[in-house]
Amino acid sequence: MNGKPQLPHTREAFYRRDRRSVRLAREFTRESLTDWAVAERSDDVLLCVSELATNALLHGVPPGRRFALRLALDTDGVLRVELHDSGPGEIRVPDDPVPESEHGRGLLLVTALADKWGVGERNPGKVVWCEFEARG
Repeated sequence: MNGKPQLPHTREAFYRRDRRSVRLAREFTRESLTDWAVAERSDDVLLCVSELATNALLHGVPPGRRFALRLALDTDGVLRVELHDSGPGEIRVPDDPVPESEHGRGLLLVTALADKWGVGERNPGKVVWCEFEARG
């Protein structure tokens, strides 16, 4: 035990560096939200999980490594989504994405849909997180 109080609902899953992992992460999230009776904002949460998992695969998971998805719902109804990867790299929202580009919009969507988001350090790698007021 690390001394921190455990939230009432937490789940964690690990995924390979494989494009099918985005779908599996979304399914894991959908199942967790259903089990926790969180219907409000579930579409926003699922889209953000897809975007963060895709970013982890494209930019944060070195070959042969995995990423972790952690979901936590606290007693106040705040849902926290965390993507843990072991890759280096700086996370930034593009200032002005090129309209014709197929890339560069994921964090813009997370910024628009989540109540809060950010990046934390871990060794090795980083944690990209977002939060939603899921019950209100």
